[in-house]
Parts: sequence; structure tokens; C-alpha cells
Amino acid sequence: MSYSQDLIPPRPAPPVAHTRLNPARVLGIALLLIWAALGLGLLAMMITNWDQDKFVKYGPRLLDGLMTTLAIVAVSIVCGAVLSVPIAIGRMSKSRIANAITFAYVYVFRGTPLLAQVFMIYYGLGGFRDAFEQVDLWWFFRDAWYCGVLALSLNTAAYQAEILRGAIESVPRGQREGAASLGLSNSVTFWKIIVPQALIVALRPYGNEIILMVKASAILAIITVLDLMGQTRYAFSRTFDYQTYLWAAIFYLAIVETLRHVWAAIERYLTRHLKR
Repeated sequence: MSYSQDLIPPRPAPPVAHTRLNPARVLGIALLLIWAALGLGLLAMMITNWDQDKFVKYGPRLLDGLMTTLAIVAVSIVCGAVLSVPIAIGRMSKSRIANAITFAYVYVFRGTPLLAQVFMIYYGLGGFRDAFEQVDLWWFFRDAWYCGVLALSLNTAAYQAEILRGAIESVPRGQREGAASLGLSNSVTFWKIIVPQALIVALRPYGNEIILMVKASAILAIITVLDLMGQTRYAFSRTFDYQTYLWAAIFYLAIVETLRHVWAAIERYLTRHLKR
């Protein structure tokens, strides 16, 4: 048995590698400086062109539109989540009929523009007014708010169903086999073992979908919904001041950043047992 009697002498730290400027780095720095200059220019114009009277007159309308946007997104996400569960189950079903129907639903709503879907629901279903009046549903389809929520709910349900299906199928098969070896029923295995692991996988895609829905909700302003973008269009039509759109962009950016940080905190909390 041999062993070392002399320790390796201490060595100085390696020298810091100095990266040289290359064309790509110079271009990147130039673009950052240009964006910074544009941002400072917009900020300077907003300060110099500030109009207190317009802010007092149209500020409450923008806040009301902000609340409407948050309500639309919240209702659409919840309704879409409820609808996505049977769709995801149908996508994973061994029944060809259920699989074909749910696949067609997902294919149509993910493959067509959201704007076209909103127009088809708000304007297209209006052609069936007599039928809706007979079943006392015209009050729903004549209101732009309800039609917008319906369109967003159907659209996000297709995306959420695919997120849920992919997350469930990402759970290793060994989890099911281990549960079966313990004598657990299929329902207990699905709800107590598979779904909790799948939701952790689907957490970040769900957050991205909510953020996309916040931005997509601006489309509803086209069908006269007075959400944040709708109130912004109204204010601009009265003042012709471009700053109304800048304030709308700031509001949307604030919503997205808030959601991003909240969702990151939720993800850190739910995955704390996975970190070492």
C-alpha cells in the first residue's frame, strides 16, 4: 500500500481571460444603446407632453378597462381549464371516436387565428338570432363581452388541453406500475400520483398561456368590448394623443411582469422539495 507524503504546493489562480471585442459583440452593444436611447426618448416625450387634464379625464376609463381585461382573462382561463380536462382525457382515450372529436377541436382552435374565431362567434352566430331567441339564449350572444369570453375560453381550452395531455404523458410509466404493484386503483393512481407530478411539469406552460391570454384579450376591442385596449381606442379617438397607447402598453407590461413574478414564486414554492 502506497501513499503520498508530500502535498501538492499551492498554485496561483489562473489569469482572467479577457475577451476581445468582435463584430457580434460590437453589434450587440450598439443595438442595446439604440434601444436605450429610444426608451429614454419616449420617457422624455411623455414627461414634456404631459397633459394633466387628459389624465384626469381619461385615466379612470383606462383603470376601468384594466379591471375589465383582468376579469375577462380570469373568467376565460378558469372556463378554459374546466373544459380542457375532458378534452385532454379524450385526446388520451383509446376510443377512436373520442380521440377524433377532441383532436379535431384542438386542431381547429389551435390552427386558426383567434381574431377569426372571435368574428365567427360574435358576427357568425348572430345569424341564428331567431333560434337563440326561441331557446332564450340571445341575451348571451348579443353581448360582445360574453362572446369575447366564450371565444377566449374555447381557444385557451385547446391549448390547455395539450399542455395537460403532454404533462400527464411525461410522467414515467414506472409510476403507474409502482402504484399497481401496491394495489392502488386507477382513479387513486391518476389523481394522487399522476396528476400532482403532471401539474408540476405543466406549471410553466400554464403561466405562459395566461400571459398570452392577457395580450390576446386586446383583440376583443375590435368587437366593441371596452377593455383596456377598447378604452384606449376611445381615448385616442377623442384626443388623438399617442400617449394613450403608451400608457396602455405600460399597463399590459405591468400585468405581465406581475404575473411572471407571481407564477415564479408559486413554482418555487411547489417545487421546493425538488431543490437540494
